[in-house]
Amino acid sequence: MSTTGTDVNRFSPGMFAHPSAPAPVSRMVAAQTRMELTLFLRNGEQLLVALIIPLAALVALVAIDFGAIGEPRVDHAIAAVLTMSVMGTSFTGQAIAVAFDRRYDALKRLGGTPLPPSVIIIGKIVATLILVAGQTVILGGIAALMGWRPELGGIVVGAVLLALGSAAFSSMGLLLGGTLRAEIVLGLANLIWFVLIGAAGLAVGVAELPAELTEVLVVVPSYALTEALLVADSGGFPALAALVLLAWTAICGGFAVRHFSFT
Repeated sequence: MSTTGTDVNRFSPGMFAHPSAPAPVSRMVAAQTRMELTLFLRNGEQLLVALIIPLAALVALVAIDFGAIGEPRVDHAIAAVLTMSVMGTSFTGQAIAVAFDRRYDALKRLGGTPLPPSVIIIGKIVATLILVAGQTVILGGIAALMGWRPELGGIVVGAVLLALGSAAFSSMGLLLGGTLRAEIVLGLANLIWFVLIGAAGLAVGVAELPAELTEVLVVVPSYALTEALLVADSGGFPALAALVLLAWTAICGGFAVRHFSFT
């Protein structure tokens, strides 16, 4: 009797005896980061929040004379605008993206793959840092054309502070997007973003504040980052503001790790 095609073993004996080894963690992180960057750059709304609105704010703060913004105005404006840009990517964009990934079970499916959950989170953070670096270069270059002349030391300290701020806002975004429903996150993240923008504006002097109030506002992360960038631009090191950002990172990051849900 002839043997049918379905009875023929197409694989040599022992081919699957030793499963292939998983990819190195570095390759998994690189692939996840590349995917996160691609998804962000395809989202026009996120680009609007992260770059277009901050750019418009930079032009407005320099061109329009209002409030008690110090001179040169561009030095103060760029500090608030960089904070706004970091928040748009690290907080608002992160929170909304994570919330809707959970809603449509994208994170659940990723969690069912051999990709470790830690790599998923690390990929999101690395992608955010790359985006923040790109936004900073673009906005800083435009500010330089408008007369901003930071010192080299101030640029180095400012870069460290922006990384701290990105970590703090990313922790906040992951906590919000990883614990609440997508519809709630969409409204709440944008509301918090507007409130934080107001605090950043107060840090550069869009309104005069009593000294007692400024001492309280330093605990607000957007106020702390903006003030820190101003101090760094003048050659100082804002230790208190840096500690505030580290505290927000530790608190929100701790709660995010404990309560984050992939579904």
